[in-house]
Amino acid sequence: MGRLSTWVVLLVVVLILASTPFFLRGAFPMYYEDLISEVADIHDLDPMLLAAVIQVESGFRAEAVSQKGAVGLMQIMPDTAAWLGEQTSQSISAEDLFDPSVNVGLGARYLKYLFDRFPTEYVALAAYNAGPTNARRWLEEGIWDGSYERTGQIPFVETRSYVRKVVIMRNLYSLLYQ
Repeated sequence: MGRLSTWVVLLVVVLILASTPFFLRGAFPMYYEDLISEVADIHDLDPMLLAAVIQVESGFRAEAVSQKGAVGLMQIMPDTAAWLGEQTSQSISAEDLFDPSVNVGLGARYLKYLFDRFPTEYVALAAYNAGPTNARRWLEEGIWDGSYERTGQIPFVETRSYVRKVVIMRNLYSLLYQ
């Protein structure tokens, strides 16, 4: 009976480990997967990073509005959306930001813009959260070197936490969905 119990316990452990991704996907779902993949491809971004930003920004809630007025899945400020629209001769209203395809498209375009202007993805993520002016100042004044290892040097607690959460969620989504 002792040998049988050992085999049963071993079988249960194997079944639990094999089903862990299934349970974790339930705990950390990725909505809008097709939209995220399509938009990430257009803007040459990692879809898991895009999903992580959406999860951290809005929890995948298209109707989300922050206290500061950021709107939609990627929590885009209406002024930022208007500026992005001007770059392509489009008129973007605050109401348009509730449309997932508009919101994710604009958010990805803005994220790519930041990735192209900052030396690391961590600084680009900090700029997405705290604004490019703050992120650039932190680098220029030597407050933060832009590395993940030194995110503790980011002066804004919210931004420090934001960068860390996005990186963790990206790693988790990469594990679960790739």
